Amino acid sequence: MNNYVHPLHHHFPKEAIIKKAPKANTSFKQVLSSVSEVKLSNHAKSRLHERNIYISNEKWNQISEKMNEAKGKGVTDALVVLEDVALVVNTKNNIVVTAVDSKTATDKIFTNINGTILI
Repeated sequence: MNNYVHPLHHHFPKEAIIKKAPKANTSFKQVLSSVSEVKLSNHAKSRLHERNIYISNEKWNQISEKMNEAKGKGVTDALVVLEDVALVVNTKNNIVVTAVDSKTATDKIFTNINGTILI
């Protein structure tokens, strides 16, 4: 008897992802505080300071949301592209590794990333 194996494989996450809905009496502020914040590495802090790069709280919130989305899709190291700034981030640890503005990005090549986030 001939056993036929279908060439398409189904990909399932190694661990089931279960998200509990917040309780009805949970405030919006409490829900927001449970979301992990983006941290800056010492290197990223110094680059932001040296290059006079300012990112608004609104943009940081967008970056955080998109990092979580990318993490859910399996992205571990991503390039976040803003209008005039690029950030290399590690979604696994929610940390910004480095920051580059358009003036100092001379070679415009980013390595060791497996995803890109456009904001």
